Amino acid sequence: MNEWLEQVLINTKNPIVLFGFLAQVVFFMRFLIQWIQTERKRESIIPIAFWYLSITGGIMLLIYGILDHDPVIILGQSFGLIVYFRNLFFIYKNKGKSS
Repeated sequence: MNEWLEQVLINTKNPIVLFGFLAQVVFFMRFLIQWIQTERKRESIIPIAFWYLSITGGIMLLIYGILDHDPVIILGQSFGLIVYFRNLFFIYKNKGKSS
């Protein structure tokens, strides 16, 4: 078995790591709810700086998670970055329509 996967399985017996996964799911839910609303309206109603800061912070946290071999951070930030980039896509797509 992959050494990293073995470590993940061992760590999931640790209540702190389980709590970390749960915390990451709760944190992600706020983005998921916002993302669903954005998809329904086909536009982002959040200031553009929010998305640039989210992408910058998300990439930084992803790098940290990779360097630290932290599956909670890696999983959470990977999915979050998809949402941040998708929202920027809608912002720029809709700006082109209003010009």
